[in-house]
Amino acid sequence: MLKFTYTETGLHLEHLTQSLEAWMALRVILALRLNQPLCVEHCTASFLLRADLTELHRLTAAIDRTAAGTVVPCDGEYVEVSLRGVWVTSHPEHTEGMFLARLSDRTEFLVYQLWQASQTVTSSRGR
Repeated sequence: MLKFTYTETGLHLEHLTQSLEAWMALRVILALRLNQPLCVEHCTASFLLRADLTELHRLTAAIDRTAAGTVVPCDGEYVEVSLRGVWVTSHPEHTEGMFLARLSDRTEFLVYQLWQASQTVTSSRGR
């Protein structure tokens, strides 16, 4: 499972071996114990990857094959990857929360690798 955490300062991606159902059960228990509201809904979330990543064509093919989302060009430097999944937040009116997506293990690992490579390239170019 992929867990995207959207915050005011940016996006963080984790590749988890835990199932969506197991993770959600623990998150519900945590919300109940903390007396926190919890909003869960099916939706689509997007993130950017560098368009010049060498393995991007493999991700595009995998996502197209499974209809798990889309990969579309934004401009000459980036593509937007949109995935179907579940949005989890304590504050439905805010843009902060977690997005969970379940893809094949191979596709999840590829998304994670490309996201890390994109972050490394972006960080080094920003210096």
